[in-house]
Amino acid sequence: MNFIKNNLANAFTLGNLFSGCVGIVHLISGDYRAAAICILIALIFDFFDGFVARALHSSSNLGGQLDSLADVVSFGFLPGVAMVQMLAPFGNNLLGIELPFEIKYFGFLITLFSCLRLAIFNLDEDQQYYFKGLNTPSNTILIFGLFYAFKETETFGFLFEQAIYLLLLTIFSSWLLISPIKMIAMKFRSKKLEDNYPKLALLIGGILILLIFKTIGIPLIILYYILISLIFQKQLK
Repeated sequence: MNFIKNNLANAFTLGNLFSGCVGIVHLISGDYRAAAICILIALIFDFFDGFVARALHSSSNLGGQLDSLADVVSFGFLPGVAMVQMLAPFGNNLLGIELPFEIKYFGFLITLFSCLRLAIFNLDEDQQYYFKGLNTPSNTILIFGLFYAFKETETFGFLFEQAIYLLLLTIFSSWLLISPIKMIAMKFRSKKLEDNYPKLALLIGGILILLIFKTIGIPLIILYYILISLIFQKQLK
């Protein structure tokens, strides 16, 4: 019984890793809808592994390291692959200049900075009730959400007209991952309403964005998340 209690959270983490692996396979094969489902499942597993660990008081150094390793795949390698696919149609052409290599591989900057962000997070003891920089699941929703919205509705098409726009998005996304900007975390320090205004604003606004914009709202939620975090910087501690 103790074995199950001590390892249930790790099982959820491995479920996150498995979902990410399957999502990457689907993404490479061109099935972005199946990849989206895998990302959703990975997000659910990622939420519940921490929830279960806290509920069962089974948090461990092993679980913390395993969580980051799983996130590198599901929320690091997978969005990197998505950006590689978005850049692939441009070949080695950048602003009319023929480069000696294909620019799609710049998409893996997202993977590299996701890995760096997770390593920094593991060493930073201050990030208990907020994130410093955009967390990797949110970054994945931003990058893949833009890709998915374009595939489904051709929205955000301007991003796909020139490779430079996608490269700028890649650089911006990579910077956000390691930026000093404090981001809201859905962890509650107290039950006082005023202490939780940022979280309530994020939750209510996010739901409204999804209801109004539906598919297009997926990446918009992350932009809203960044905006709300900037507004409430002084309250995040």
